[in-house]
Amino acid sequence: MNESLEIILAEFAQLEASLADPALMADGAAYARVQRKYGEMRELARISRELLETRQRLSEALGLLSDADLGELAALDVLECEEKIPLLEAEFEDLTLPKDVADARDVILEIRAGTGGAEAGLFAADMLQMYQRYCEGLGFKLEVIDTNESDIGGFAKLTAEVRGTGAFAVFKFESGVHRVQRIPATESAGRIHTSTTTVAVLPEAEDVDVQINPAEIRVDVFRAGGHGGQGVNTTDSAVRVVYREGTADEIVVTCQDGRSQMKNREKAMTVLRSRLFERERERTMRERSEARSSLIGSGERSEKIRTYNYPQNRVTDHRLEGENKNYPLESVMQGGLNELSTALRALEKETLIAERLEKQMQKVVA
Repeated sequence: MNESLEIILAEFAQLEASLADPALMADGAAYARVQRKYGEMRELARISRELLETRQRLSEALGLLSDADLGELAALDVLECEEKIPLLEAEFEDLTLPKDVADARDVILEIRAGTGGAEAGLFAADMLQMYQRYCEGLGFKLEVIDTNESDIGGFAKLTAEVRGTGAFAVFKFESGVHRVQRIPATESAGRIHTSTTTVAVLPEAEDVDVQINPAEIRVDVFRAGGHGGQGVNTTDSAVRVVYREGTADEIVVTCQDGRSQMKNREKAMTVLRSRLFERERERTMRERSEARSSLIGSGERSEKIRTYNYPQNRVTDHRLEGENKNYPLESVMQGGLNELSTALRALEKETLIAERLEKQMQKVVA
């Protein structure tokens, strides 16, 4: 195992040296990739180094046990190292579990009103506020880049960008159908209605991740719509990008919340790249074991993942079990998603460990 630790440390040292290379620094995209990889490996390198040093220290202490002068101190050192090594090995195992390569990326967040008409649109607006508060608590920045508002203050759909270290790792479990049960403000008879919104969480793609042929897109510029007020654009700054129009692969992206046409075009292209990047990720994930998706959920938009029950003041996540699946609604809607997110990440870890053990058993049997 020491050999694998040394390989990790050598790779980390190479990344560290690369970050000081002027040629790499001149290439912004390449530098960002190396910097991200360096950040991802920092903790693994620290544990690897400490594990190597502790094993070496144990070996030296074992060699001194018979020494008349140092034997007693060596015995204490052996005891300390033998207690420490299993803990370090457990940390190393955790850090080397398969990781989603997109975990460290920023996020494109899409929320769409589903069944329930105007009430679904109002809940979409409530969810946006929930995520905004969640981001504030995490130190992330959420920026709305496109909206399609309903007449009574909700959203038929909206697109936002979430920026922050590990944003996708935090938000990826939000993908799917969110169901709300409550009495709508427009309901005079006091009846409980059930509505849904659909959330898609896409890892933000970079230029190098997806190559788009300019001949396959059409860019339209138009005047942004809205309900009036100072925030509405009065120039043709809104942008619509259509990818492979008229084919099964067609994707339409609009961006109109920025005042700059150039910025709106840039944001629209970012969303398009992210959707294409996510298509490829979904294809790859489908080829993997189904065990993970059966426990964590596939993240597909058609999958019901959570119910917000207002009469019972409860949020239930359907991927969790027992009391671990229920959370106080008021706290969640105020952005208190940390506990729920932690439970889902723990479930993901358990599933990955189970997959690893299953593969090891298959090798033994073979």
